[in-house]
Amino acid sequence: MTTTAATATPSPVGMWAPLHRPVFRAVWLAAFIANIGSWMQTVGAQWLLVERHSSSLLISLVQSASSLPVLLLVIPAGVVADFVDKRRLLVAAQGVQASITAVLALLTATGRMTPELILAFTFLLGCGAAVQLPAYQSFISDLLPRTELGQGAALSSLGVNLARAVGPAVAGLLVAPLGVPWLFALNAVSFLLFAAALLTTPRTAPSAAPLVRAASWSSLGAGAHYVEHSPAVRRILLRLVLFAVPANVLWALLAPLAEGRLGLGATGYGILLGAAGAGAVAGAVLLPAVRTRVSPSRLLTLSGAVFGLGLVGLAAASTPVVAVLVLVPTGMAWIAVIAGLNATTQAFLPDWVRARALAVYQMVLFASFAGSAALWGAAANQLGLGSTFLLAGVALLVTTVVGIWLPLRRTDVGDRAPVALGVLPDVTVLGVPLPDDPVEIVLRYRVAPEQQDEFLQAMGDVRTSRLRTGATTWTLLRDAVDAEQLVERFRVASWADHRDQHDRRLTPFDHQVVQRAAALAQDVSPATHLLVVPVPHHPRHRPGT
Repeated sequence: MTTTAATATPSPVGMWAPLHRPVFRAVWLAAFIANIGSWMQTVGAQWLLVERHSSSLLISLVQSASSLPVLLLVIPAGVVADFVDKRRLLVAAQGVQASITAVLALLTATGRMTPELILAFTFLLGCGAAVQLPAYQSFISDLLPRTELGQGAALSSLGVNLARAVGPAVAGLLVAPLGVPWLFALNAVSFLLFAAALLTTPRTAPSAAPLVRAASWSSLGAGAHYVEHSPAVRRILLRLVLFAVPANVLWALLAPLAEGRLGLGATGYGILLGAAGAGAVAGAVLLPAVRTRVSPSRLLTLSGAVFGLGLVGLAAASTPVVAVLVLVPTGMAWIAVIAGLNATTQAFLPDWVRARALAVYQMVLFASFAGSAALWGAAANQLGLGSTFLLAGVALLVTTVVGIWLPLRRTDVGDRAPVALGVLPDVTVLGVPLPDDPVEIVLRYRVAPEQQDEFLQAMGDVRTSRLRTGATTWTLLRDAVDAEQLVERFRVASWADHRDQHDRRLTPFDHQVVQRAAALAQDVSPATHLLVVPVPHHPRHRPGT
């Protein structure tokens, strides 16, 4: 199991506060053990290919095979996570992954493992990770109060990166005396331990209300729709891609670099990964204090520069000692970017769409991983490992400089809890609940001529808010005869979606946006709700028609 999370905006709550909560502590420890097992699995799979003198491209495809399923499945997994018991989903995912890993260990022990099977089993394990990623991140949020979400994310990140330090090092020490099959078997056990810890937690109620749950699959694109109309989240994702694509050369090709350029065995490879992980752990501990002194955008720029210089240093490294010294600050830069962006996103997203929007975040992250791993593997086959690391380092320095003109937008917009606007009319058709047909909402504003420029500016924010919270279309119209009357029309997919938008999706910030526009009008009419009326496609023929 792999997750990525991190520190959020500075808070007076201590970093270690969530660990005082027994349920969170048990899940955190179990996730830490599962992540150690997953890193041992990765080391085993990559090193098995290295020992068989596989090409750099084939070795890099191990990461592509584990990342591609996230790209394919994480969006529907985010929808599922918002509508089912997250604990049950996570337990089932651990059981499936344990079974897959056990078969992998058996085939490897009996000498039946081939490079093609390694990639196939890695892909299947990636499918399990994709299913659980949104559910796990949202599940962690359910275990903590909102005031501790940033610290919970920081501790999750610390666990991931501590596992990155410990897992490869342990794998490197065990692979020689025990062999690769035992690394796979131990990973299977770690999944079972995590499932056992999850079973000790209380059940989690689905995020969606029963009325909305019936139309769950119609909300498949809600996370992507929210991201599309959230400038702050879009900017985070852009900066994530600019960093992840060149930076991923480290994780895709460190194994062949260790064996080919530095002459190291499995233990030495584990030490290199441990150095990067140790730097990441140090970065996770120091990051809260650093973020109180450095703005998120500046920290992102500095971290990108450090990582880019680290890749250039690895391209020139000729001894393991130099590589270890370079990897420690490189690991710190990695956690500052990946964990920081993840936690900022988590803290910003409202409850109703968090799992689905995080699924979009994970899809972008793992798409960057899957594509760039294959890209850098192919480059290494053509250019050599040293030139490839140098090229990636220069590319990262360039994207970091470009990012100076693309700073992160403000995400400290206050409380993200939902605001209920009141009672909606009880809409029925002949006593039968309204089916899932589109609903159009109409509001009329009377705005004095001297207020109209400011009103139009405010309605731009209203448009973004309506679309972000579920509207599929939005239009502002002016009356052709009465220039002071403007009409807002927006459509939602169903009455269930509009009720959810009305009662659960508006944050205080969204509510203030609407109120600010309304305050500029002399009069605002009550909302009118228009329902679709079915008309026959082929009306009965009449004479003269």
